[in-house]
Amino acid sequence: MNDEHVQMQEVVDILFFDIGHSLYGTDASSVLRIDRSLPEDITLPGLGLPLRGHRAIVFDTPEGEGHLKVDAVHAVRSIPLNSLRRMPPTAGAAPYAVGVYLEEARAVLLIDLVETARTQGTQGRH
Repeated sequence: MNDEHVQMQEVVDILFFDIGHSLYGTDASSVLRIDRSLPEDITLPGLGLPLRGHRAIVFDTPEGEGHLKVDAVHAVRSIPLNSLRRMPPTAGAAPYAVGVYLEEARAVLLIDLVETARTQGTQGRH
């Protein structure tokens, strides 16, 4: 096959992290940094409560920085776009649940960090 006809497969960088006993993912381009967590950082019962919560994923929101409390940050991996599935609107999922990635026979919920801040009703520390 001629190189001119080979198309690059589109990928998205996903940051994988744990909250409690659950694995989640988010678009890594929305993450500013990983920081030490503080008591006022965002937690969402719908995602589960952190076991320790010593880390926070820091992201930008229209109101300033948001901080989601997490237990562990694993890695950023490039995932083919065709491996990700959007959450159907009829699924009745929380607004922050944007899709799913199937990894080794388990589903990883993909979340929108800005929407987690809106759902929480607070932006955490600024």
